[in-house]
Amino acid sequence: MGWMKDETGLEKCDANHVALTPLSHLNRAAQIWPEREAVVYGNIRRTYAEYHARVSRLASALTRAGVEPGDVVATLLPNLPAQAEAHFGVPACGAVLNTINTRLEVDTVAYIFDHGEAKIVLVDPQFLPVAAAACEQMEGTPPRLIEVADNVAGVHASGLHMTYEDFLQTGDPDAPWLMPKDEWESIALNYTSGTTGRPKGVVYHHRGAYLMTMGTVISWRMTLHPRFLAIVPLFHCNGWCHTWMMPVLGGTVHCCRDITAEAIYDAIAGGVTHFGGAPIVLNMIVNAPEATRKAFDHTVEVFTAGAPPAPATLSAIGKLGFNITQVYGLTETYGHVTECLWKDDWNALPADEQAAIKARQGVIFPMMEDITVLDAEGQPIAQDATAQGEIAIRGNSVMKGYLKNPEATQEAFKGGYFHTGDIAIQHPDGYVQIADRAKDIIISGGENISSVEVEGALMGHPAVMLCAVVAKPDDKWGEVPCAFVELKDGVTATEAEIIAFARERLAGYKSPKAVVFGELPKTSTGKIQKFELRQRLRQSA
Repeated sequence: MGWMKDETGLEKCDANHVALTPLSHLNRAAQIWPEREAVVYGNIRRTYAEYHARVSRLASALTRAGVEPGDVVATLLPNLPAQAEAHFGVPACGAVLNTINTRLEVDTVAYIFDHGEAKIVLVDPQFLPVAAAACEQMEGTPPRLIEVADNVAGVHASGLHMTYEDFLQTGDPDAPWLMPKDEWESIALNYTSGTTGRPKGVVYHHRGAYLMTMGTVISWRMTLHPRFLAIVPLFHCNGWCHTWMMPVLGGTVHCCRDITAEAIYDAIAGGVTHFGGAPIVLNMIVNAPEATRKAFDHTVEVFTAGAPPAPATLSAIGKLGFNITQVYGLTETYGHVTECLWKDDWNALPADEQAAIKARQGVIFPMMEDITVLDAEGQPIAQDATAQGEIAIRGNSVMKGYLKNPEATQEAFKGGYFHTGDIAIQHPDGYVQIADRAKDIIISGGENISSVEVEGALMGHPAVMLCAVVAKPDDKWGEVPCAFVELKDGVTATEAEIIAFARERLAGYKSPKAVVFGELPKTSTGKIQKFELRQRLRQSA
């Protein structure tokens, strides 16, 4: 008998087993880099010691306000220091962080408040009217609102609610944190974009968030003390978990309220080394006027995701000093879980071929276990860059499941993989590349838009007989919704009227940007042929 078959006395204990959590990163950083810059925003410069103390105050204040372990604390905030602090302060009191998309309309925000059962919401004054209206529309108990003023941008508190800074003063800067006893405990609740109706609540665990931060350091080839510009909204998969990651390296988070080319170039001139963003951000940089551009002498590492960037964009931005890595992921996977890992022999290829390769979604991140593309029978497709199937993923940074929706969770996890709903090919070297999107999802500026939701709103117009919404290529946003509308006999409507009607019922980014009138192509059973509509748009582009 080998000695390893007898493990008497080799049990887990406090000395050899600690639950994995990104909270540990900030505790460590505050101990070893107390005077290093942790957070920057305008004239705000906070060290790790100050960052940690404010996080402790927030955790303590939430507890004193009645927030208990397992309760939900929500935010409606831009990428401000308070949003970064909430990523640590909310779980540090045992609560679950729910960062809400600031672009959502009142009805959806009310649903999220109800479904997630938020006890407290940290809200920017700009979004206070939406939050207040959502509270009035709720079926359950409304959350308490705390206003987070942004004096740097001149966005001041309304005076109707306690301010965030006053709320912090009710907390203790030396309060101990409530660390998870089990790394499977929930750390965050993020809602999908509602591509099949109501948004689903995606639940993250501490283990997945921790491993995401460690895997990203490897894949992004990061070293100590990076300066990270927070462009990806922290309501998108918790900003791909980058805010949780920065203390690992003693890095600095540069907050950014409004994403402009000038703000990006200013930040880079100020030392920013890394950021993530949708292809629209790359286009913004490439097309920035010369007067906006600032000189810099270092390579800026960029993760891009949301929709495959155009090879021409990738080629152009590479010449400006940016190294772009295409990544892919979903809300259900904490953000990016695949990368277009570059191979040295590709350096000899022509620039256009290199750019085409960079548009692939690539291979699995190191903290993940497997990615495959499955056919309708659940079998792997041929890796011939032609056969298509659904992307399926296994690994530690896959969600716990959908809140209060066991049926959807079971369906998503069938066969031991998370089924993404995204359609792809797989190259002979295993690199995955999205070929189409299931369920007619439109990705505009990194935001998922349900064509079904937009169609449902348009069908409420008294002149509309039938409509279909598909993605229209757009130089700025990547894709925008285009509505094909078949009017009722004897009535008329204009493009402006249809768009205005939609904007009254949907978030602005979901509203169609163009309307085409005419009879819709249908199958013999009356199903609208969306593929033909997409083809029309491609031909007219």
